[in-house]
Amino acid sequence: MKLSVIIVTWNSAADIEACIDSINFGSEFEVIVVDNASSDATRDKLSTFHHLKLVANGANYGYAHANNQGIRLATGEYVLLLNPDTRIELGALDTLARYLDTHPVAGAVAPRLTSPDGTTQFSVRSLPTAGSILLELTGLARLFPQSRVFGRWKMKYFDYNRPAEVEQPMASCLMLRRTALASLAPNSSLLTTNFPMDEQFPIFYNDVDFSKRMADAGWKTAYLPDARVVHRHGASTKQVRAKMIRESHRSAFRYLRKHDRSGLFWLKAVVLLPLLELSGLVRVIAYRLRRNRKD
Repeated sequence: MKLSVIIVTWNSAADIEACIDSINFGSEFEVIVVDNASSDATRDKLSTFHHLKLVANGANYGYAHANNQGIRLATGEYVLLLNPDTRIELGALDTLARYLDTHPVAGAVAPRLTSPDGTTQFSVRSLPTAGSILLELTGLARLFPQSRVFGRWKMKYFDYNRPAEVEQPMASCLMLRRTALASLAPNSSLLTTNFPMDEQFPIFYNDVDFSKRMADAGWKTAYLPDARVVHRHGASTKQVRAKMIRESHRSAFRYLRKHDRSGLFWLKAVVLLPLLELSGLVRVIAYRLRRNRKD
């Protein structure tokens, strides 16, 4: 088996049929869907696709856990993590796979993500640090988004028209080398809770943490603009937006706590933690005010 495609769903009825129908690949592949206890028509729609493997969870165990379930079932040489709110353009997966075929030091490769209107999404970032997150929280990164100092984390200056080695692409569509995944786990096991998605990051920052561990292990990650995938960004998380804002900020703190090796993390946390909580609160209030105006 050349490729295993893993899709995690939660109330994804509006997107899942188009996503699965769009999957095209020139070699043998399998599709594994892990559903996190959808309460809409997602499972009814999945039942019409007889070729896929379906894991029907009895509760919502989170994105990280569900991806780990799918990866344990995967048999492909390459593993594609795919969001249900995507549509794969013709030939995109073959382009990604050819890159892994010809670049043995690459552990992961990502396509260009575009919005339904055709605009390119900002899908590539550098790995965050306490400093880069502080610049974001204080507003300096927003004031100077093109600066390679102030805007280093979100990289608004990145040239999306050129292929490049990158640190952290969005995992909405990310093709991974199976041997790279196995190399991250103790004894090459796929059964550890820290592999490949660390489940202390149930929704956010699991892909950031994964990219960090891949880089630390010596694997390269690439971005290819000629492979295109349409992405309806945040279709699932928008359903519980306020909760997701809070979880995103708390996951950022967990990520920094896990990977900061300076020995000064808790000194930095005295500044960062209140700012993260305050920023999250402001974003939740702003979201609720916007929603009330619409209602």
